[in-house]
Amino acid sequence: MAKEEKKKRHWLSRLSFGTVSLVLGVLLVLAYLSVVVDPAKAWFFTLFGLLYPLVLPLTIGLFVWALFRRSRMRGLLFLALLPSLFFAGRYIQLRREAPAGDPSLKLISYNVGLFAHGPSGSDRLALADSVSRWLTTQQADIICLQEFHLPLDVSMDNWIRQHFPGYKAEYYVLTGASGHFGNVTLSRRPVSGKGKIDFEKSTNLALWTDVKLDSTTVRLYNCHFESYNISLSNLVKKDGAVEETEQKMRRSITERPKQVAEVLSGVDNAPVRSIVLGDFNDNPLSYTYYRLLRGRKDTFVKAGKGFGATYRTLWPLLRIDYILYPKDLEAVSYAVPKVKYSDHYPIIATYYESGRDSQ
Repeated sequence: MAKEEKKKRHWLSRLSFGTVSLVLGVLLVLAYLSVVVDPAKAWFFTLFGLLYPLVLPLTIGLFVWALFRRSRMRGLLFLALLPSLFFAGRYIQLRREAPAGDPSLKLISYNVGLFAHGPSGSDRLALADSVSRWLTTQQADIICLQEFHLPLDVSMDNWIRQHFPGYKAEYYVLTGASGHFGNVTLSRRPVSGKGKIDFEKSTNLALWTDVKLDSTTVRLYNCHFESYNISLSNLVKKDGAVEETEQKMRRSITERPKQVAEVLSGVDNAPVRSIVLGDFNDNPLSYTYYRLLRGRKDTFVKAGKGFGATYRTLWPLLRIDYILYPKDLEAVSYAVPKVKYSDHYPIIATYYESGRDSQ
C-alpha cells in the first residue's frame, strides 16, 4: 500500500513539474512573439513581453532543476530558453569594454515625472529647482526632458533661462488648469531646425531638433509615448478598478504603435540621421522597441553594464526609457544614476562620431 502511494506521489510530481515547464515555455515563446505582433491587432501580446523579466529567471531555475533530475522536460525548456541568448542582453549586460575614441557628445534623457515624486509634502517647484541643479552639474551637451511641469504663474522662458544658462531651449507644453506640461529639449550645440509631432487624442508628443555636432548634423526625437496611467493602489481600493485598468492598458498598448509610426515617418523623411530617445513606456521585448530600433543601435546594449532598468518603482524589471542612435555615432558610455527625483531614473550617455557620412 505504501509503495502504491509513493508511486502515485511520484506520478503527480512529474505531472506538476511537466505542467509548470510547459506553461513557462509557452509564456516565453509568446513573449518572443510580442516583438512582431502588432498590438493594434492583438493588444494582449504586449503583456507577455512585460512578463518576460519574471518568466525568464523562473524558467532558468526550472531548467537547472530539470538537468539535475534528468527530466525529459529539459529539452523543451532548453528550446524555450534558446532565443533568450539574443533577448536577455536587452535587460542586463555583464561585461563592457569602452570603444576607442574620446566622446564628443554627451546626452541626457530624463522623465522628470511632473516634479511630483519628491518627499511627501515637498513642493514641486522646489523639486524642479533640485533637478535643474543636478542636471547642470552633468555638463551634458543636450538634455531631453519628458513630463516637464511648471505652475501656471511661472514663465517657461524665464525659468529655463535662469536654471539652464548656456542652453538653447526648445519645448512644447500644453497649458491646463494644473500648469504647463510637455517635453523640453535643451542644447549647448547649435540648433538648425525644430518641430513637433502631436499625437492624436493624446497629451503625449515628440519634439524634433536638428543639432550640429563636430562634423555632422543629427536630428533628435525627444519622445514621450502613451502612458498606462495606472494606479496600483486603486486596484485594491477602488470599485471597478480592474475593468478601468484593463481599458487603460488596452488603450495605451494600441495607441503606441500609431504614435511610433508617426515618429518613424518623420525619421524616414528627415534629411539627416536621427537619434530617437525618451520615455517609450514599453519594455525591450515589445513591438514599439523593435520598430524604433531598426536602423539604429541601443546605447545600453552597446555601452551599458548591469541592469538597464529605468523605472524606479519596479526596478530592476522595467526598462522603458531609451536612447537609440544612428550608425555614424559610436557609444562610449551609458549610465543610469539612481537619483530619486522622479519615478524614472535618468539616462546619461556619451558618443563619438565615427566619421561616416550622415546622409
